[in-house]
Amino acid sequence: MDELSIRIKIADREYPMKVKAEDEARVRSAGKQINERIRSYREQFGIDDKQDLLAMVAFDCLVDKMEADEQQHSTDDGAVEKVNELNNLINQSL
Repeated sequence: MDELSIRIKIADREYPMKVKAEDEARVRSAGKQINERIRSYREQFGIDDKQDLLAMVAFDCLVDKMEADEQQHSTDDGAVEKVNELNNLINQSL
């Protein structure tokens, strides 16, 4: 398991970190997406305070994650329901 030393720039500050080689692209993409959201909020709301911008991005990311978790839970429930239906059909056939 190789670890890479990389630097990610977020809101004009660099953060050194060690990541697994297979995670590097994901980590760099996350940093890029954070910076894009910061830029978007700055342009949309005219906010320059980095702490406010970072708080808004953190909040936005958490809302997105909660929505994705809810959708995953719904998908999982649907899959379990379908498996149960198939099991019932199989049991009836036996």
